[in-house]
Parts: sequence; C-alpha cells; structure tokens
Amino acid sequence: RQLARKEAELSFALEVQRALFPRHLPVGGGLEFAAVCIPARGISGDYYDVMVLPDGRLALAVADISGKGISAAILMANMQAVLRTITQTARSPRDVCAALNYHLHQVTDAAKFATFFYAEWNAEERQLSYVNAGHPPPIRLGSNCGKRLDSGGFPLGLFGDAEFQTGELILEPDDLLVIYSDGITESESPRGEEFGEHRLQRAIEENCANPLGEIQASVLEAVRDWSGSGEPQDDMTLLIVRATGAKEEE
Repeated sequence: RQLARKEAELSFALEVQRALFPRHLPVGGGLEFAAVCIPARGISGDYYDVMVLPDGRLALAVADISGKGISAAILMANMQAVLRTITQTARSPRDVCAALNYHLHQVTDAAKFATFFYAEWNAEERQLSYVNAGHPPPIRLGSNCGKRLDSGGFPLGLFGDAEFQTGELILEPDDLLVIYSDGITESESPRGEEFGEHRLQRAIEENCANPLGEIQASVLEAVRDWSGSGEPQDDMTLLIVRATGAKEEE
C-alpha cells in the first residue's frame, strides 16, 4: 500500500509539473519553436518556457536545477512561478536574472543552484538579448555560425549579489538556435563516453533544413542510440528556435 501510495503521489506530481510547461508555443513574431523535456526519474529538475511579454516581445528560458527528483522538481516549479512574475516588470534580461538569482539565493541552501539561459526577442530589430548564467552555450547555425552565446555570469542562487552581463545577437531568417540541458551532451555510451557537444552539433547540422519537430526527433534518437538505453540518464531538455522572415508571416 505504501508503494502504491508513493507511485500515486509521483504520478500526481508529474501531472502537475507537466501543466507548468507551455501548452502552446507562440506562433509568429519572427520565431518558431519546438521544445521537449524528458525527465530521468519521473519528474524533472529541468525547465523551459516561452512567453509573450507585456509589450509583445517574446521571452524564452531554459534552466537546469542542481540535483534530481522531487527536491529539484519543487524548486523548478518555484522558479517557473517567480520567473513569470518577474518578467512582467523587469526591464532587461540582466534585471530578470538578477531578481531571480536573489530569490533563489534566499530560499535555497548553498548546495542548490540553477544554470539558466534567458533571452528576449525584438522582432522589429531582429535582435536577441540574452543572459547565460552558467548554462551550456546554445548551438547556433546560420549567420555568425559558431559564435558562443556565453555572456552572462554565475549560475543562479550561488551568490545573492551576483551581477550579470547581457549579450546581443542578430538572427537572420533561417538562423537556428538550439538551447539544451547537459543531460543531452553528458549522456554516456555503454563504455562511459559522453555524447558531447560535437555529436549534438553534427546531429543538428545533418537535419537543419527539416521542420523543427524532425530536428528534435533526430537529436533524441541520436542520443538514445549513443546511450544504448531507452531511459535517460539525466533530465534532457531541448528548445529549438528558428528565425523566420517577414514574408513567411504575412
């Protein structure tokens, strides 16, 4: 009975957590999206979000909470709620990350932190302003291919007074941006070798002309084939963004 009760509680927690992820990703606005989060242990400490800000701009986020299981999932839910509140009034990605960092530092102990990539998209200027707080740099294909999106600072929650830098880039039509958690690149083969960023990039490059859903499926299949297991070793999150042209949206 105790085992059945725990399984029921985990099932309910998973249902609640799934409701926190976007039910529908925004359409239009100069970007298109595909996103997935695959938990390793039923519920996840990974998080992604795509939001429409009060002024009509788009915001996107991917986070990886330290640890696994229920404690990471609870912190993830808290982070999701606070982030959506902060973005209603914050003036820049730097301000968003500073406020969220202070909150996490206040409510968690020193062992808990979150790597975080947050960006805001200005469709008129085709400019993406971002902060990378200790997260794996996203992969970019297209114009300025290979430029590392690593401007930012420490992971969130480590230092209450941490400061963050904002990076900027222009996305041309058909540029591709792939934001991911380290559960993908650190997935190990039966011999203990990691999948790695270079294999991830190759899987994306081989399918970059395809619809975003097909790119996503190809990446996940490549990781599964590499690990030789149907069960992920760590939470895996993938947010794929493609810039579109004005003609495509008219």
